[in-house]
Amino acid sequence: MRELTCDVAVIGAGTAGIAAYRAAAKAGAEAVLIERGPGGTTCARVGCMPSKLLIAAGAAAHEARGAGLFGVRVGSVTVDGKAVMARLRAERDRFVGGVFESLDGIEPDRRISGQARFRDHHTLAVDDHTLVRFRAAVIATGSSPNVPKPLQGLAERVLTTDTLFEVPDLPRSLAVLGGGPVGIELAQAMARLGVAVTLFDTGATLAGLSHPDLVRAAREIFAAELDLHMESEIASAEADGAGLRLAWTGPDGSRGEAAFERVLAATGRPPNLAGLDLERGGLHLGDKGMPDFDARRLLCAGAPVLIAGDAAALRPVLHEASRQGGIAGANAAAIARGAAPEAPEPWTNLAMVFTHPQTASVGASYDPDATDRIEGGADFCDQGRARIEGHNRGALRLWADRTGRLLGAEMIAPAAEHLGHILADAIGRGLTAAAMLDRPVYHPTVEEGLSGALSEIADSAAAD
Repeated sequence: MRELTCDVAVIGAGTAGIAAYRAAAKAGAEAVLIERGPGGTTCARVGCMPSKLLIAAGAAAHEARGAGLFGVRVGSVTVDGKAVMARLRAERDRFVGGVFESLDGIEPDRRISGQARFRDHHTLAVDDHTLVRFRAAVIATGSSPNVPKPLQGLAERVLTTDTLFEVPDLPRSLAVLGGGPVGIELAQAMARLGVAVTLFDTGATLAGLSHPDLVRAAREIFAAELDLHMESEIASAEADGAGLRLAWTGPDGSRGEAAFERVLAATGRPPNLAGLDLERGGLHLGDKGMPDFDARRLLCAGAPVLIAGDAAALRPVLHEASRQGGIAGANAAAIARGAAPEAPEPWTNLAMVFTHPQTASVGASYDPDATDRIEGGADFCDQGRARIEGHNRGALRLWADRTGRLLGAEMIAPAAEHLGHILADAIGRGLTAAAMLDRPVYHPTVEEGLSGALSEIADSAAAD
């Protein structure tokens, strides 16, 4: 077996792993990158990019059908499912190819293919061909889709985000299990492409929203395009031709049953930690098999090992994975040279869902029991620019402390991706609603929709 010694061993060549390797190398550490899978990052291969390609196709079909609102007459809209999926894969492969090109600058002897397992606090075995002795290591192994228990015996018939984008054509009917960000994005996109979509979720909320006003708005908006079964449990699943027949129980105890050509499991992506032999590496594991670690330094308890990206299960979004990878790589290099790891301040929370309308959550979460907050709201159903574009749906809720300093927000709104960035910057800077109002906002834009919520907060803060 070949033996290799390095300062930093990075396990996983996804977004976090690549960032960790580069940060460690930039800090002067001798690093190696270990990858067992196909590579190309979750985002480019099975996440952000292919899902947005599907969403874009669905949006094109939806806009064509709705062109009559503007006096534009369009004949019947036909969706070529095979062409949709072919373009999706071609563009997806371009994005994945770009990731691979970015790795070309890493020397071949710094990249190792295979499954890594800890032998002890300072040694990894990669398959049966390489021993890697390290001073510090970074776990950046990503995540894999969860398949709900009733479907596990039929997993080969169940689509996940790892397999959905490989289907040659759009199905006639689709059951989506999970109304979180991934599930609702794909469900709406498929429905707009002409697929009969039924969405099931065990909870009452959609798209990661929690404010009750926005939860109600989201359910009303998405119910117009999807068959929603909220607070419902899948009781059983069985093969039905080439598809599946599902039985479920509703919130009132009623039972339903239907057959679907395809079923998509979108119920989360647990970290890829099985098979790493973490305990042999000296890590302290919790009840769920997750290592104990400092969420700012990303350093695991019990060993010179750091964890980043989806493997850490902190904020499973690309910009956070990239930053965490950079922090973990730099801290691994510091540990390797005997220095103390740093604990950077966390970024302002920023999460988005690219449905239509989009949703966003920014900063501090909604707290129904908070008594030290001021809340403001905005409605986009009659907002000027939103009406012009025919996208006038949704609302925004914004909260601040008693001085008017902005703390957080949630929204389901047109252009939420832009509103979310504006508010994330304001919250990160510690701005008040009054300070935000004293800034230029062009007319007519959706961004003007913030002014009502900001004014409510500013007026309440001034009255306190």
